[in-house]
Amino acid sequence: MPEIPGYRRWHFVERFLETPAGPVPVVKTRLERPDRLGAALVRLGVGRGDYRVAPGLYAVGSPGPESPVLATANYKLTFDSLRRELSGLDAWLLVLDTRGVNVWCAAGKGTFGTRELVRRIGAVGLERVVRHRRVVVPQLGAPGVNAREVKAGSGFRVLFGPVRAADAPAYLAAGMKATPAMRRVDFPAAERVKVGLVEFANERKTLAWAAVAFFALAGLGSGWFSFARAFTGLCWGMGSLLLGFLAGNVLLPLLLPRLPGRAFSLKGAEAGILAGAAALLAGLPAAGAAGAWLGAVVGGSWWGMHFTGSSTYTSPTGVEREMRRAIPAQAAGLLAALALWRWGLGW
Repeated sequence: MPEIPGYRRWHFVERFLETPAGPVPVVKTRLERPDRLGAALVRLGVGRGDYRVAPGLYAVGSPGPESPVLATANYKLTFDSLRRELSGLDAWLLVLDTRGVNVWCAAGKGTFGTRELVRRIGAVGLERVVRHRRVVVPQLGAPGVNAREVKAGSGFRVLFGPVRAADAPAYLAAGMKATPAMRRVDFPAAERVKVGLVEFANERKTLAWAAVAFFALAGLGSGWFSFARAFTGLCWGMGSLLLGFLAGNVLLPLLLPRLPGRAFSLKGAEAGILAGAAALLAGLPAAGAAGAWLGAVVGGSWWGMHFTGSSTYTSPTGVEREMRRAIPAQAAGLLAALALWRWGLGW
């Protein structure tokens, strides 16, 4: 079966459907091994920037002129989440060019927005494919879409669908009416931890350079350079750093609602206090143990503060205000942790 210009022939395309606007790829609703593997790697930050599908019109089942049109992003994880939920249904998927970004973030950036929606409707010739003039936009895309301007620019009326793709079948079955539960945004523990795991790949270079710095700084001292002390300092320093990393990227997401306070930097520090207890039980000299514990607290605070961009409960101004307050305290804590770490090693 020939490839359509502008479309990569993905494994999930099972056939092409002829329409008045040209052939449209029909995609599978069952995720396969490449989809699951790709999702797992992206969750760890591997290939995140290139995990996308070509924008355009797709289909599930055997849709016709009266079948619903669902708009989504060309981030493949988002695209897969939607098609997986549409098993047994006939629908059109209008994929916008969000540059490989999910609906919510793209709406904030403007790539999942009015201009792109109007342009994509015209580019695929949607008015020739369906007789109705309705397009369902996910609720999290609402900040970027002006329904009145879409209507004026394309002739299509925007209906804001549910938050979660899993609710799409029920929404369509109810005549495109959303219940209050479909409008509610939640962020359960499993989803929070998945987001935190992305930092494992994002911080690879940072962790590698930190290891080099710990080794070099620990080895320097009286008698020029001590390899024994360098290896000891490397183990202490990286142990503390990894405890802070786990505190901010795993423990904080897991315990987020239960940790006191509102600031993510504070919650991350609290998670670091818990994780850093492992350093106090490791049998290190007093100064070294204190430095490792404090380093875990600072690391937890630093990486915890990064989690603000993953929550729907923060605002840009609130994030900036928190950073102005937290970073000086984090810097002071880091210097104190390094001093205790070096003191514990001896000079």
